[in-house]
Amino acid sequence: MRQTSVNQKDAAAERHWSLSRRHFLRGLGACFALPALESLRPLAIVAAPAQAAAAATGAPLRLAYVYFPNGAIQDTWWPEGKEFKLNKTMQPLEKVKHQLQVLGGLDHVNATPGPDGAGDHARASGTFLTGVRVKKTAGSDIHAGVSIDQVVANQIGHLTRFPSLELTCDAVRRSGNCDSGYSCAYQYNLSWRSATTPVAPEPNPRLLFERLFGSGAHGERLENLKRRQTQQRSILDFVMDDARSLQRQLSYRDKQKLDDYLLSVREIEKRIEKAEKFGAPPDPRTETPAGISTNFEDYIQVMFDMMILAFQTDSTRVSTFLMANEGSNRAFPEIGIAEGHHFLTHHQNKKDMIDKVAEIDLFYVKQFARFLEKMEQTKDIDGKSLLHNSMIVYGSGNADGNRHSHVNLPVILAGSGGGTLTPGRFTDFNSKPMSNLLLSMADRMGVQSVERLGDSTGRLQSI
Repeated sequence: MRQTSVNQKDAAAERHWSLSRRHFLRGLGACFALPALESLRPLAIVAAPAQAAAAATGAPLRLAYVYFPNGAIQDTWWPEGKEFKLNKTMQPLEKVKHQLQVLGGLDHVNATPGPDGAGDHARASGTFLTGVRVKKTAGSDIHAGVSIDQVVANQIGHLTRFPSLELTCDAVRRSGNCDSGYSCAYQYNLSWRSATTPVAPEPNPRLLFERLFGSGAHGERLENLKRRQTQQRSILDFVMDDARSLQRQLSYRDKQKLDDYLLSVREIEKRIEKAEKFGAPPDPRTETPAGISTNFEDYIQVMFDMMILAFQTDSTRVSTFLMANEGSNRAFPEIGIAEGHHFLTHHQNKKDMIDKVAEIDLFYVKQFARFLEKMEQTKDIDGKSLLHNSMIVYGSGNADGNRHSHVNLPVILAGSGGGTLTPGRFTDFNSKPMSNLLLSMADRMGVQSVERLGDSTGRLQSI
């Protein structure tokens, strides 16, 4: 017991030491973590503690998992030939192809039916970051496993303002029967703090924005928001005195970098304000909270943009993003598809339905491609791109949505992991647990003393 207390004190001291050397813009009800600035380099660069891995340059590594639902049309997903030619669904990723690995032959056998029967969607997402077979129950006795993002956050999360960030563009549910006797908790949560406790993701861009840039406790942040809205003022107005004072210390290049950063914050704030002001009246069946755009593409993009700002300012190094729940039956009027996604995946080899699912697959990849391009354009503390110093999984726990298969999952690994990965290729692992990939990535984040995750059999040696 005494040892635990000592370890907690050491972690708290290390957290204070790390955060005290970061730079913030502060004002009434506002607190902005700054991106890395060369002019502040003696303070901005913090030597990485032994248990937190870093790039060779000393820049922190970032880790994210992005989930899309219902699998992918196989014929338009996998690269063609040995020359890593991107297939139709991945064409939007061409500009960042040099930062991609397409990983074939990764399985989640604990998502297969076995004696549990139907419920593949719940098992697909419940297993995705845990590797375990989730308990079939629609009651309160849910049971999964600690997800890999929380394994990492438990060891390095004390170094940042937020140990991890969980995002979603879907509802937040922790109870109810959603899939053939499985609790909704499995489909609506990627991240699990313990076997019985999912980490609820944030669906509201406004609340996420206030969390990243507001100051004070939750209630205080909301009061500050009401005050700003009453006064019709931007959150930037409250930090401009501090920003002007800081600019006197900066080089021309850093002034431009700070201006670009503040412009990005303001652009996100305006997009949220527009959604709050001009959003269509909510559907009486599914109320849309204020701050959420009724345009799904805008909604996804603003959440991705806030993830970038969180990584850029080292506010967190671990994030998950559930773009839509596994089994989602969302329609896509944005691309002319009126039928629900899940309904279409049961296409029974009908070409018109297959083509529509492929278009939905393409829609999701386009959003991911835009995110990666912005990550590639954002410079990190070492002059490399933010994407270079990141590891980002994009995937689904279903492979073929028509057959509900969970082998040869559609998985992309983006980023160079600070130079520890070998992107720009397609690798077929010929039926290995996806949990092996998750452990290999955790190792690169400096996670120690984790021998197994779910059904893992070791590490992937060549990623």
